[in-house]
Amino acid sequence: MAKTPTAGTPKSRRYAVLDVFTSKPLSGNPLAVVLDSEGLDTQRMQAIAAEFNLSETVFVAPASHPAHSAGVRIFTPARELPFAGHPTVGTSILLALDRFGGTGMKEGIIVLEESIGAVRCGVKLGADAGYAEFDIPVLPGKPDNGGDRELIAAAVGLEPSEVGFENHKPTKCSAGVDFAFVPVRDLKRLNRAQVSSRAFEEAFGDRGAFLYTRETQSEANDFQARMFAPAHGIAEDPATGSAVAAFAGVVMHFDAPSPGMSRYRVEQGHAMGRPSLIELEIEIENKALSAVRIGGKAVVIGRGELFV
Repeated sequence: MAKTPTAGTPKSRRYAVLDVFTSKPLSGNPLAVVLDSEGLDTQRMQAIAAEFNLSETVFVAPASHPAHSAGVRIFTPARELPFAGHPTVGTSILLALDRFGGTGMKEGIIVLEESIGAVRCGVKLGADAGYAEFDIPVLPGKPDNGGDRELIAAAVGLEPSEVGFENHKPTKCSAGVDFAFVPVRDLKRLNRAQVSSRAFEEAFGDRGAFLYTRETQSEANDFQARMFAPAHGIAEDPATGSAVAAFAGVVMHFDAPSPGMSRYRVEQGHAMGRPSLIELEIEIENKALSAVRIGGKAVVIGRGELFV
């Protein structure tokens, strides 16, 4: 006869690991998704995210609304986030694979209840991979001044003359998560950038710093970027969808795209040996942002069980 579990007996919880903003395993941004998070409190989720030690870990629970797919909470190794891009893309693709993968369906809609609100994701499926695109739930506003150029340069290990290009200057902007945006003259300087802990907190507070330049690996792409967020427990992030969502406000401010729809492709992760590609689509009506979409691919690289 099977024994009745005693109080405190670890529960088996399914999880998966995906590489996001890529179709190739061992590139892009790794993501852990815990599929059975019922019964876990915030402290336990934070401890599990620290155990995975990836830039983000997602915890999936039943949705509160019957028309939605799941409720999710997103954690870095150090804190919870209200919204993040690569967890949204990766989780929606994983749930679509699990729900539709054996049915012959190639497209589906996944609605995730995140702390910032419901996020509707369109998913196209392959065998163990897929593509997801979603409208960001909060549009970025006009960027704020980023602060002192000399301090910002010192915070990322560059000279003040290496910060900025064309009319682009350091700014701050948010699409649900605050980021500092640092334009860098060229790819050589971008690759040389590094966190200076002495100046980083003074320059950026607890924001992540998204460094970007127009020089790219591929002529088909528009920007290459790096993102540092030590306050979030992330030394460097291979792909940051929430930063690219806010970057739409930066592009709008400095580049003044034409009315209608514009598309951009943002490279990230190359300096880490984990190349990623984030697709950004913006719509402009009456000289203002009316919609911003983030898209990208993801591939499942492993599945397992947690006993916590």
